[in-house]
Amino acid sequence: MSFIDEFQSNLEALPNTLQRKYSLLHDLDKSLQEIQRQNEQRCEQEIDDMKRGIKSGNITPNCSLLKFSDDALDEQKHAIRIADEKVALASQAYDLVDSHIQQLDQYLKKIDEDQRRERENVAATGSASTAPDHIMKAGKAGESSNRGRKKTRLATATVATPTANTTSMELDLPVDPNEPTYCFCNQVSYGEMVACDNPDCKIEWFHYGCVGLKEQPKGKWYCSDCAGKRKRKKGR
Repeated sequence: MSFIDEFQSNLEALPNTLQRKYSLLHDLDKSLQEIQRQNEQRCEQEIDDMKRGIKSGNITPNCSLLKFSDDALDEQKHAIRIADEKVALASQAYDLVDSHIQQLDQYLKKIDEDQRRERENVAATGSASTAPDHIMKAGKAGESSNRGRKKTRLATATVATPTANTTSMELDLPVDPNEPTYCFCNQVSYGEMVACDNPDCKIEWFHYGCVGLKEQPKGKWYCSDCAGKRKRKKGR
C-alpha cells in the first residue's frame, strides 16, 4: 500500500474516532456540571448551618467544626478527576489530528523533492517541453530558488479558479506559514497563473486577475515592472 493510500485510509477513520471522543467529552461535561451543582447546594446548606450555629452559640467562630463535610470534599475531588479526564481526552483528539497533519506535510515535502529532482534532471539533459509556456495551475509551487521557472510545470489545484473578470484578489484563507507567495498581491498560488519571461523577475508568477489577463498570452509576456525596465533600457 502506498503512502497516500495508507494516509487516506487512516483519514477516513478520523471523523468517527473524533466523534467518539467528543461524545465522551460531552458526557463527562454533563456529569461534571451535575456534580458541581450538587456540591454547590451542599456547600450552601452547610454554610447556612454554620451561620445558624454561630448565632445560636453552639459553634464559635474559631471552632474546628467550621469546615465542609467529607461528602462535600469528596464531591469536589470527584469533579477535579472528571475535569482532568476532559483535558486528557481533548489532548488525545488534538494529538490525533496533529499526527495526520504531520503525515500530510511529509508527503507534500516528498512530492516537492521529487519534482525538484525531476526539474534538475530535465535541465541537465537539456530536454525541452512543448506544453504551453505560461499556464500554471494553482497549488503549492516549488520552494527552490527558481520557484518552478519551467513554463510547463503544473501544480495541484487547491482552491477554486477565480472568474475571468476579476481584476484583483484579496484572499482570506488559512495559509500554511511556509507556503510561498507570489504576484503583486503577495498571496499563495491559486487559479490560473502566468510567468514573467524575465529570468531575473523578483516575483515571477502572477495571477491572471491581478495583471488583467483573461487567457494565455501569446509569445513572451513581461510583468509591468519588468516591462518598464525593458523600455528604460531601450530608451538609453
